Amino acid sequence: MKRALLVIDPQNEYFTGKLPVTHPADSFQNILKAIDAAANSIQTICIQHTVSEPGAKLFVKNSSAWELHPEITSRKFNLLLEKNYPGSFTGTILEKYLLEHDIDTIAICGYLTQMCCDTTARQAFHLGFKVEFLADATGTLDFTNSAGHVTAEELHRAILVTQAMRFSKVLSTETWINSLPR
Repeated sequence: MKRALLVIDPQNEYFTGKLPVTHPADSFQNILKAIDAAANSIQTICIQHTVSEPGAKLFVKNSSAWELHPEITSRKFNLLLEKNYPGSFTGTILEKYLLEHDIDTIAICGYLTQMCCDTTARQAFHLGFKVEFLADATGTLDFTNSAGHVTAEELHRAILVTQAMRFSKVLSTETWINSLPR
């Protein structure tokens, strides 16, 4: 097994913007732990979301909310990718990069659990990669829309249960770190 850690959308939007992540409360600390643990043993890829449609209100390139969180920029990555869709494989070089580096297993952490993390995990599964989904290093917030309301905790739990049914091995950050080559 040759692994890579994908750090999905650790952008200011989720800290100081319109979509502040609330659950799990320690998700960002766990993201940082995963990055630090991976640094010397596996490829680490940071992915940054950009919305380029005219009139976009979220993830507008070069806005302060679009920028990576300062704790993220202080760390080293093997690759920084920009994406325009929830799935990290869509319109990017991610699949090519992973194949060129003989990576067959990806671990997912970042934001939002039910959107970009879930979509990327499903894409990876369909492309033949093994997927590890870091349960406490992904996060979300409460949502209300025309379909109803869901709390962050309910939404997060539902995605983890669904991921564990078929797409991913769902792990705590600590369990994942302990499984890394030393």
